[in-house]
Amino acid sequence: MTARIAEVHRRTSETDIRVCIDIDGSGAVQLNTGIGFFDHMLEQIARHGLIDLQIEAKGDLHIDGHHTVEDVGITLGVGDKKGIRRYGHAYVPLDEALSRVVIDFSGRPGLHMRVDFKSGMIGALDTQLVYEFFQGFANHAGVTLHIDNLLGDNAHHQCETVFKAFARALRAALERDPRMVGVVPSTKGSL
Repeated sequence: MTARIAEVHRRTSETDIRVCIDIDGSGAVQLNTGIGFFDHMLEQIARHGLIDLQIEAKGDLHIDGHHTVEDVGITLGVGDKKGIRRYGHAYVPLDEALSRVVIDFSGRPGLHMRVDFKSGMIGALDTQLVYEFFQGFANHAGVTLHIDNLLGDNAHHQCETVFKAFARALRAALERDPRMVGVVPSTKGSL
């Protein structure tokens, strides 16, 4: 089987981001975005998605975290979709919080996110930027992504359940389907 490893370098006037991703990894991480809580959430994607992830991001954090968070989402877009299961979903609880994520590697970008964060900030992460991260990912990976926080009173717990559920749904969707080797999972023949 072909290794599913990618290295991406995205440089703009606002950010300089290097990502190395191994979709068939073990959850190993090396993260430095300059936003501690965001690194913690990216670690959830790696650990619960079993994706090896190295991210080195330098952004205009003296302004705010918007460009850094959004551009990391953009760089995590996934390439070839042949032989994957395509769909994934997960429910993840953490104490009082519960989130559901459903993903379709459809080739049609779309984000539908309902999360009413109980706080505007979690550490140095503005909770509005969680949407920007997933919007960047959905647009550049060409996925339809539904994210719903069903319960939660603590913003940290809400956010962590969202990222963990995303990781589990992503893992399920990207899993190789032994019955679809080399086949695009669509009746159209392309995604």
